Amino acid sequence: MAIAPDPAATFRQEAEDLLVQLESALLDLESRPDDMELVNSAFRALHTIKGSGAMFGFEAVAGFTHHVETAFDMVRTGRLAISRELVNLTLASLDHMRSMIEVPDSEDTIRSKALLASFQDITRHATKDGVSDTPPETEENIAAVKPDGPTTYRVRFKLAENVMSFGTNPLLLLDELAGLGTSRIIAITDHIPPLEEMDPEKCYTVWDVLLTTDKPPSAIEDVFIFVIDDMELSIQPLEGIDEEGGKRLGEILIERGDITPDDLVGILRQQERLGSLLVKHGKVSPDKVESALSEQRAVQSSAQTKAASEAATNVRVPAERLDGLMDLVGQLVIAQARLTQLASHSADSALKSIAEEIDRLSSELRDTTMNMRMVPISTLFGKFRRVVRTLSQELGKTIELTMAGEETELDKTVIESLNDPLVHLIRNSIDHGIEDADTRKRHGKREMGRLHLSALHSGAQVHISVRDDGQGMDRDAIRAKAVERGLLQPNQDVTDSDLFGFVFHPGFSTARQLSAVSGRGVGMDVVKKTMDKLRASIDVGSEPGRGTAVTLKLPLTLAIIDGLLVRVASGHFVVPLTSVEECVELTQAQDHTSEGRQFLNIRDEIVPYIRLWELFGAAAPSQDTQKVVIVSFGEHRVGFVVDQVIGQYQTVIKSLSKLHRDVEGFSGATILGDGTVALILDIPHLMQFAQDRESALKSS
Repeated sequence: MAIAPDPAATFRQEAEDLLVQLESALLDLESRPDDMELVNSAFRALHTIKGSGAMFGFEAVAGFTHHVETAFDMVRTGRLAISRELVNLTLASLDHMRSMIEVPDSEDTIRSKALLASFQDITRHATKDGVSDTPPETEENIAAVKPDGPTTYRVRFKLAENVMSFGTNPLLLLDELAGLGTSRIIAITDHIPPLEEMDPEKCYTVWDVLLTTDKPPSAIEDVFIFVIDDMELSIQPLEGIDEEGGKRLGEILIERGDITPDDLVGILRQQERLGSLLVKHGKVSPDKVESALSEQRAVQSSAQTKAASEAATNVRVPAERLDGLMDLVGQLVIAQARLTQLASHSADSALKSIAEEIDRLSSELRDTTMNMRMVPISTLFGKFRRVVRTLSQELGKTIELTMAGEETELDKTVIESLNDPLVHLIRNSIDHGIEDADTRKRHGKREMGRLHLSALHSGAQVHISVRDDGQGMDRDAIRAKAVERGLLQPNQDVTDSDLFGFVFHPGFSTARQLSAVSGRGVGMDVVKKTMDKLRASIDVGSEPGRGTAVTLKLPLTLAIIDGLLVRVASGHFVVPLTSVEECVELTQAQDHTSEGRQFLNIRDEIVPYIRLWELFGAAAPSQDTQKVVIVSFGEHRVGFVVDQVIGQYQTVIKSLSKLHRDVEGFSGATILGDGTVALILDIPHLMQFAQDRESALKSS
């Protein structure tokens, strides 16, 4: 039996989406305070949270949000201006609302009262005796916000077909419209299908309302506040309306050029008097009416089909179900591998054919399931606008945040793990990288610093870059600190890539003084550890006086990867295919050792290699020729000597047990077709081992 979703959990999920929308609107309002679309977006988010909170039993949230909503209603009506103080206060209130929603029983009444008192101060100073202290409004704004006397509007709206399924009663909306003034309501029923095709839970009617009111257009929009995102709404002011038998609505619209006679057919069917009048005056002919009706039915039928199709395209699924589906797909891939292995040892052609078909279907199912788990990285990047704004204010710097590639998709598990590393990188860029305004001015830079976040696909990876235009990394300071820590010999040559890599060591910091933001050498260590868990690499580039760029190279997913299956002695191992460059043979003649160093000459490039059988303490191979798998990680290349390269293998990643979790050199395990276990090689750790051994040999 299906379990009904928890209403409170549903509200929390929808409220979080609305809070994200509100935060985005607030941050945009700082640079575009006159953008009424942003104001309306913020107001709608607050209004919906208030209404939904009251509906789902979050009365404290609804009561608090009401006061914040009141301030933005004053902004909409021109009685209050957007200011940095209002944005700061609303962002603080947003955080408070989030905590109230997450833990309803732990309401901080002191904080609530302090925030509400601040809102009262802002609204009290904004209006004295009903007169706004803001600059005088233009004539256009006054007309749009507060009309002089009653104004007649033509309100045309079409609700989403499924609106009644969510508890909305269209008749109550019409009653609320009628309560704003004098109204004339025309129902257009041409969208209603034949009775045998009608769905009683769907809304097919379109309404035209002639409304005379002294309320502003925003008051009309407020009637539809809970359904406005999924409906069609048009509000147009009309002039010259004679309610005592003068011009009718259709005549006025045709004279204004708002509609053509063809557009009026739906109204003609419901308003015989209006239709007769238009025919009498020669606006449309009877034949034209019948012809247009037939054509409009066809168009409406097509539009209905399209709307129904679009309404069914998106389905919200809990993340746990996707995780469960991914686990099942992983088990299917393992079972498919066993079937393929059995078929390869069988002479039954029918079994081989079925195995190939199952292989194809499981691959397609795997790709489809992985695509379902993909989330646009904009969900992550959007959070950092607030981080940059807060840090800029704390450090007294003016910083412009730009973003690119926000549509790039990444596995949700990877995205969830990226928040902390990227926050640390952003903190370091703002605190240590970007200079203060005076220093930038002295060096001929613009006073406003620039921080750029970007993401792009590169093969089976996603590259995420954090780039600033600051002073760059101090090579001498990093080298001195590395020598002091014993990580580098005083006269040892080192590339820029290796030198910058020292900043990711635990406790490594070149900051001369601590700040509230950074300076303890902890953040970059967190970045490195997280990237290792994600099987990702880090590239650092820096130019003195021009800035620093840190690029994270991440796998698309952590659940199932393509790997290269190899054998070392009696054990099987998987090398992630994204790291593999090529495979070459190693003969006994080539396998020479010079002063303890092992290397290959591959197209005039020296590549060190590691004998995995030596590293794992296995028996030496008996064959004359061995295989070398050349892998790359960042700018480095290294070869792994194996006994046999078996081939490409779909690898379902399983975590190591608690007893083996601290064993270095392996990032996980997988189950092979015959039921045995193969360990997945941790390329970064093995390459670091190779580099450390090479450095030790050079210094000895």
